[in-house]
Amino acid sequence: MKEIDKIAWIKISEDRVLCARSIGKTKFYLPGGKRDEGESDQQSLLRECKEELDIDVIPETIEYVGTFVAQSDGKAAGIDVRLTCYSADYNGTLEAKSEIAEVKWLTYDDLEMLSAAGKLVFNFLKEKGEIG
Repeated sequence: MKEIDKIAWIKISEDRVLCARSIGKTKFYLPGGKRDEGESDQQSLLRECKEELDIDVIPETIEYVGTFVAQSDGKAAGIDVRLTCYSADYNGTLEAKSEIAEVKWLTYDDLEMLSAAGKLVFNFLKEKGEIG
């Protein structure tokens, strides 16, 4: 079994979670992406959020949320994505950049719009009472 290692940013506001959709994709994901060789989780999170959303994550506010493993969206059966998730505050104005076609604040009612890993994260956040 193959696993794709990704870092993701969880930002919750008013019971909604910030999600992004890549160009050419139909499902929404948590912002983030694959770690570059030699990068720490924090370095990857800072870089990916800057590249995808044009924002600056505030390093001292980064907090580990959890790690979630699910079938990777659009990949062959047996290829999983390992999503290591962090919350953090940021500076700047959110804007879709790079390969991102759209940014959207989703609620738990939007579950079907998410990738399999995204659904795991939303279920976890709901169980913890962080989203309704």
